[in-house]
Amino acid sequence: FLSWESFLYLIFIYSTIFLGFGLVYFIFTQNGFTPFLENGKKVEGKISSLQTSFYFSGITLFSVGYGDIVPIGIGRIIAIIEALIGYTVPASFVVRTVVDFRKERG
Repeated sequence: FLSWESFLYLIFIYSTIFLGFGLVYFIFTQNGFTPFLENGKKVEGKISSLQTSFYFSGITLFSVGYGDIVPIGIGRIIAIIEALIGYTVPASFVVRTVVDFRKERG
């Protein structure tokens, strides 16, 4: 029991989280903090740090990660929060779908 509305809602939530955390990582890199290392090195340059921030955010949100980019310092805490959100969103989506389905049947 899924609707297009629910599916689009889930995509919107994931996109917002993905972009929001990507921007948080990018802001940290632009303010002199190093939230992650890519292949053991700091990410240099505005465009490459923006790309790496979004890539790291997506990999952290949707999986455990590949290991090519490693969080350090404050980045570890942010990555844990993002991963926790990434794991709870689908669970809450399933619970919400089941509850709505039971309301319609009962």
